[in-house]
Amino acid sequence: MSTPQTWMITGANRGLGRALVDAALEAGHVVVATVRGESTLPERDRLTVLSLDVRDCSAAQATVLRATELLGGIDVLVNNAGYGLIGAIEEATEEDARAIIDTNLLGPLWLSQAAIPVMRRQGAGHIVQISSVGAVGTRPMLGLYNSTKWGLEAFSEAMAAEVERFGIRVSLIEPGALDTDWAGGSMRFSSPLDVYEAQRREMFGTAEVPWPSQGEPSGGTAPSEAASAILERVAAADDRRLRVLIGDDAPAQVRQTLDLRQNDYARDPRYAAAQ
Repeated sequence: MSTPQTWMITGANRGLGRALVDAALEAGHVVVATVRGESTLPERDRLTVLSLDVRDCSAAQATVLRATELLGGIDVLVNNAGYGLIGAIEEATEEDARAIIDTNLLGPLWLSQAAIPVMRRQGAGHIVQISSVGAVGTRPMLGLYNSTKWGLEAFSEAMAAEVERFGIRVSLIEPGALDTDWAGGSMRFSSPLDVYEAQRREMFGTAEVPWPSQGEPSGGTAPSEAASAILERVAAADDRRLRVLIGDDAPAQVRQTLDLRQNDYARDPRYAAAQ
């Protein structure tokens, strides 16, 4: 590691967020970890835990200000807080839709807006958005979750071009399957309609909603491995990629999705002629 940095990581109680806290501290960085409920993080040197509901715009501004006052600045912001939602589009309630958009899409927006002035004054900074291969394509029953990640990527891509002149980098981290509790305790479910029972059974092996959380390894990338890859990305100042794939399964998933999209566009002869 080179110079120690100050990291701010949201959704730090468990899963990838907690692994990122551990990895950043082990690398010698100073960490501000935010949690929505009661913290389960042990007390450690160079770790400050702050309470934050990322859905609250004013709270996001106040928490970034508090972290800056305590530590003098923020070098790396990791927008990790978020959750999954299983439900057909027809099944989703207004509450379902607003809750996941507020958390997965608007939360990172509020925190990015709060961090940019801090980083601009420093002349440097790095905003790391935890996205997903689900931001490239969609799956049935995950449409609202996919929508939040598509939106995250859209504003982040525009933001990257806007803040580059201030010395601020933006990274979109696109993991494949992670061996976390995302599909268990971090998953929410819309109230099911009987007409989608067969599709749920085909996709998930059960029509039961919510499905029982087994707490067993999923076979995906370990959170510690993903966290190490993200730290490497942040440290690689000469790597100017916007999108970074995490996990051995991620490249194939993205390629398959993009091939399907290319084939769809190719049905219009004007598309082929434009290449």
